[in-house]
Amino acid sequence: MRLLVLGGTVFLSRAVAAEALRRGHDVTCACRGVSGDVPDGATLLAWDRDDEPPAGLGEYDAVVDVSRIPSHVRRAVAAVPDAHWVFVSTINVYADDAMPGGPGTVPLREPITDDVDLAEDPEAYGPMKVACEEIVRAGGASATVVRPGLIVGPGDPTGRFSYWPARLADGGEVLAPGAPDDVVQVIDVRDLAEWVVTLAERRTEGDFDGVGRPVPIGDLLRECAPDASFTWVDQAFLTDQGVEPWMGPDAVPLWLPRPDYDGMMHHFVEPSLAAGLTLRPVAETAQATLDWLRDQPDAKVTGIGRDREAELLAAWHARA
Repeated sequence: MRLLVLGGTVFLSRAVAAEALRRGHDVTCACRGVSGDVPDGATLLAWDRDDEPPAGLGEYDAVVDVSRIPSHVRRAVAAVPDAHWVFVSTINVYADDAMPGGPGTVPLREPITDDVDLAEDPEAYGPMKVACEEIVRAGGASATVVRPGLIVGPGDPTGRFSYWPARLADGGEVLAPGAPDDVVQVIDVRDLAEWVVTLAERRTEGDFDGVGRPVPIGDLLRECAPDASFTWVDQAFLTDQGVEPWMGPDAVPLWLPRPDYDGMMHHFVEPSLAAGLTLRPVAETAQATLDWLRDQPDAKVTGIGRDREAELLAAWHARA
């Protein structure tokens, strides 16, 4: 298979290129080439996607694109219209974060077809991805749309899940956010990349959520660290103390306010499993992430620091 990966230097797109090479495919990575190196064996085709496609773009059997910019996707689809497209979208296309579900069961946001600077309007992310999905379906020979949730594992540039392997490795009393039965989902970047390549090989058509199995957060954390000492702190207290959800320097990652976000980490995985997705145990993901963090000490890890955690735990115990 002649595969064009739009990207190929960072996290998921790089993992896709590496997996395709491992399977013996001919891989071209089209990108600016400034965010990192493409995997060994891939051909680098320099392309700033604000510009017109390069003359040597060529013909491909399949294309994998992770862009969020409608004009970038529109330009690329017009340049390679005869390929099967695997477009990596996001669960942020869904309009209701409180509703569990998936493709065909949860309404989508209204598309934004113009390019929007997310620094000025971060809420445009999901609507722009909706527009990108529509462009791919209309312009490609055939298309798969994959909507990932929280992608985790080695190489994660966001540092969200990375907080937990790092924190649990330190031991001691661990602040656990919300309620242990709050449902969460994570997907290992390597599992997602393997599946994306499979979808390209099979020219699978349709819309799927790229998610792991929904599990209680208590089970997920316990699988990562069976002997850890968790203290569960409810969301009202965390909110009162100014702790942020999801990500950031004063956040506890994986925590989302309930019930407002009951659906964001509870998407249907069964159709994706039927379409070839395979999932490894989260304990394996956590260990691989920890190994990567130890090998890359400058890797980003977001979330509250140990002093802040100790302060919150002390306040929680005093209140109780």
